[in-house]
Amino acid sequence: MVEPDADGTAFTVVADPLVRDQAPAPALPDASHGVLVRVRTLLPEFTGALQRVAEQVLTDPAAASRATIVELAERSGTSPATVTRFCRALGFDGYSDLRLGIAAETGRARSAGWTVDIGREIQPSDPLERVLAQIMAADTRAMHDTAALLDLAEVERAAVAIAAAPRVNIFGASGSALVGEEMQFSLHRIGVAAWAWTDVHNGLASAALSRAGDVALGISHSGETGETIELLAEASSHGATTIALTSFPRSPLAELADIVLLTATQATTFRPDALSARHPQLVVLDLLYVAVAQRTHERSHAAFQRTAQAVSGHKAVKDGSSAP
Repeated sequence: MVEPDADGTAFTVVADPLVRDQAPAPALPDASHGVLVRVRTLLPEFTGALQRVAEQVLTDPAAASRATIVELAERSGTSPATVTRFCRALGFDGYSDLRLGIAAETGRARSAGWTVDIGREIQPSDPLERVLAQIMAADTRAMHDTAALLDLAEVERAAVAIAAAPRVNIFGASGSALVGEEMQFSLHRIGVAAWAWTDVHNGLASAALSRAGDVALGISHSGETGETIELLAEASSHGATTIALTSFPRSPLAELADIVLLTATQATTFRPDALSARHPQLVVLDLLYVAVAQRTHERSHAAFQRTAQAVSGHKAVKDGSSAP
């Protein structure tokens, strides 16, 4: 269950013996997913000197791949011993393995042609051509990282649950609410009974009516949005299968959920992580929507045909005149 912290400003997930066993926390991505993805995933857990090393690597991966251990320590204001601890935290035996991993990753990005000085900040004086290139590079990187992070077996489980669910509740706040509404619209078009809730009171009322077989999807980049955690916990306590869409596998939302779908982000100036997460979130939900449609093909096809016909009269006809 979810209880407010002492100051009432945040929520804490508390084990409830009356609620079914909570799913174990999802595993962090291993080195095969890419060094920089792993660094970004672990960044919120690093503190002090380890965090400074991580930020230095993410700011300029290419330079980090060329630097000696002493140089990286100096640039991050730490020590070689700290850099060694950083390597081990990422699952590497030593610094040479870290350098090789970063070099291989930046080399693949460069050869693919979608990286444009990925660590460079966008300046107020930059021309729009440069801004566009930087945004495209960041978003493309985030898409590639999301594809590497995403566990397709979890997507399969989520699709099966939604396809069979009598009711799907979707919870999210702020920008995540917009993403949730897009998913709700897509599911409705293929005949899935889905609702997207942004008001906490209405969401709690709907979550309280959940039953076994229903699905609750919580969307939060940080996985720390108190309202979304509370709503998902309420649905879970009534037997709903819970799905979390987040960028942090050890967040409270992820630890609460039965199924976790992970996204990656690549922030730029004026586009912090929470905002840059939108496109990867939409990609993952689009994949989930298609997977649901595949598993309910006949029903989905018929529903889509009927809904398309229902709105066809509101589209402009080919001769340019408007339909009545």
